[in-house]
Amino acid sequence: MCDRAKLPEDVSEIKLDLKIDWEEIGTYQPRWNAAPTAKLPVVVSRRGERVLTMMRWGLVPGSTRSWAEAGKIGRKTFNARAEAIDTCPAFRTAWANGRRCLVIADGYYEWRDADKQPFAVALSNHGPMTLAGLWDNWTAPGGDIIKSFTIITTTANMLLQPLHARMPALMSQDNWAGWLGEIAVQDAELKTMLKPYPSAGMVIWPVDRRVGNARNNSPDLFAPLGQDKLRHHKLGPAGVITCR
Repeated sequence: MCDRAKLPEDVSEIKLDLKIDWEEIGTYQPRWNAAPTAKLPVVVSRRGERVLTMMRWGLVPGSTRSWAEAGKIGRKTFNARAEAIDTCPAFRTAWANGRRCLVIADGYYEWRDADKQPFAVALSNHGPMTLAGLWDNWTAPGGDIIKSFTIITTTANMLLQPLHARMPALMSQDNWAGWLGEIAVQDAELKTMLKPYPSAGMVIWPVDRRVGNARNNSPDLFAPLGQDKLRHHKLGPAGVITCR
């Protein structure tokens, strides 16, 4: 599962790699505890040109009829299981229409099932992540167009399995063009891209439980717990920190 994300403080690397103009989204602000219903930076491809925009986290299908229904659906559709993206009613239309996207983050949080201890998850080089997603447009009764997205999840790798059975599907740079529809790729091949990211390329560390409150948003949320709190943890299998 992925329901909290950290947005990059430095976007220079991802701008160059994706060949996009970050200024298109105006006054971008980093966030250390973005939650569903917040707006996150998302990359889509329009006629072969990559476009960066801000979208609401929690996909609202275009067929949604009312604001009440949109709010109810959007609170439940922040993640989509890779195994069901072509059959689940909430996501199958976006999948069929090729509305695939890349969600930009440089970390996220996961809670260990056993004791609900939150952990930060990042790439081992602490660089930006591109998370596989689906997006859709919904036209509100008043005519406003709401762009929204979901983050696709897959089975967790060995590093993350002690925390949770699922993880976001991280998209490698080699697959960006295919996932965004810039080159022709069959559905079966697209689904093979939605696989666990290698454990060796990721790191995790315990963080303060204040991250559980979405109103908290400060850099210290992503920092490792202080030494006084770490004394109750030790390294376990696959480098995971576990409680004594």
